[in-house]
Amino acid sequence: MNNNNDTSEFDYVIVGAGSAGCVLANRLTADGKHSVLLLEAGPKDTNLWIHVPLGYGKLFKEKSVNWMYQTEPEPGLNGRQVFQPRGKVLGGSSSINGLLYVRGQHEDYDRWRQRGNAGWGYDDVLPYFRKAENQQRGADKYHGAGGPLPVSDWRHHDPLSEAFVIAAAETGIPTNPDFNGATQEGAGFFQTTTRRGRRASTAFSYLRPARKRPNLHIETSSLAQRILFEGHRAKAVEYKQEGRVRTVRARKEILVSSGAYNSPQLLQLSGVGPADLLKQHGIEIVLDAPGVGNDLQDHMQVRLITRCSQKCTLNDVVNNPIRKMMAGIQYAALRKGPLTIAAGTSGAFFKTSPRLASPDIQIHFLPFSTDKMGEKLHALSGFTASVCQLRPESRGSLRIRSADPSVPPEIRINYLATETDRRAFIDGIRILRKILAAPALKAYAVSEVDPGSKVQSDDELLDFCRRTGSTVYHPTSTCRMGSDALAVVDQRLRVRGTEGLRVVDASIMPDLMSGNTNAPTIMIAEKASDMILEDAR
Repeated sequence: MNNNNDTSEFDYVIVGAGSAGCVLANRLTADGKHSVLLLEAGPKDTNLWIHVPLGYGKLFKEKSVNWMYQTEPEPGLNGRQVFQPRGKVLGGSSSINGLLYVRGQHEDYDRWRQRGNAGWGYDDVLPYFRKAENQQRGADKYHGAGGPLPVSDWRHHDPLSEAFVIAAAETGIPTNPDFNGATQEGAGFFQTTTRRGRRASTAFSYLRPARKRPNLHIETSSLAQRILFEGHRAKAVEYKQEGRVRTVRARKEILVSSGAYNSPQLLQLSGVGPADLLKQHGIEIVLDAPGVGNDLQDHMQVRLITRCSQKCTLNDVVNNPIRKMMAGIQYAALRKGPLTIAAGTSGAFFKTSPRLASPDIQIHFLPFSTDKMGEKLHALSGFTASVCQLRPESRGSLRIRSADPSVPPEIRINYLATETDRRAFIDGIRILRKILAAPALKAYAVSEVDPGSKVQSDDELLDFCRRTGSTVYHPTSTCRMGSDALAVVDQRLRVRGTEGLRVVDASIMPDLMSGNTNAPTIMIAEKASDMILEDAR
């Protein structure tokens, strides 16, 4: 890592070395014309489990690389708090996530464009998905080869995951070999951001190749305290490293890439946010921007657990010392086997109603079972299939609790706040149950452990969702892009009402996309890099 404490001025200062920040750091330093400082609150990505795909389970509650946020008590989930892991390490959440590469539906981006965000339709963003990608299957109309981000097929044969895809076909859900191609609908295997059985975070894919450039400086364990303004122009970032507060000035722009929780938190701490909130915490108002921290959205999941008749699940491997050791040896020698399991092996996208234009449910299938993600696997042979509603109507908020940057923000997501959201889960569970009862899974499925066959009525299913529903870790939209009064950034991701300041990460999404958020966040940063360099000319 470059440590150059004497230099207190750079062309660009990027706050957050996550899924977006690492992309910006690479692209903005590539031509050698601009100096860039990349600030990361967490450490270097040296934790061994970051690089092993199944290691996400070990990092789930690892404080050294994880912000470990909690929501406020959620009214729609019986007042439960929902754990919100977020990456606090080089690579951000791309270093601790479930590795699935799912871009969302073409319609998501066309909807963004139709809401007045010119340049963000599917045809506009596809070139950036392709530019980022190094697709194992090679380039085609939808995919790129030779980009920084490896996208790969799963390196482990699993009969259970295969049986799920066949079972879905038996219930009328077509088999789809590519969720990121012409259409998303169907059942198939997920691709992952891995390279030869190892995680490919943005720290690995984008930052590593750029680290030796003399115009890129990286500071880890550096928590941004606030952005300093001259009038409405962002001029510098104050950050704390090893107990010392330092200031770095930006000649051109400050780029906030701290994610859907930390980006609005930093803006609010810096005096850009709802005026009443800032006054409450004694923060000088730079800009009354009531939309900062509004419109928070997240995907929720509800997990069904099935007892398996054959000892072919990951539970059986982990609970058998010899099989567990063999899995470790297989991974060490070949980078294959159970340790390459991502947060979904196979899965499906389907509509809960024929009235819908595109799928509203995503299923993640996993050949293991546990009470809570990141906790010990069950002693029984079991597998999991979770229902995730793709386009929730529910929206929440993020608010600072204190003017102290080290105090976690107040997170309210409002899961299951609308009838559409509640209905989608009830119908989604019913369709998933049909798949799990199909002939192809008959050889494996003994009985439903959770919620169990007694839970049948709409009210009982909804109660199960409220008791057990949790996040799929996709917070977005807290610095929403748009042109209305509450939109935080414009179509070029500049913070409206300010100069020299952009937000580049999942917080700018106008709404939640129908899939996993990592791939779209990387796309956003690729597109933003081009806009920033164009505007610098």
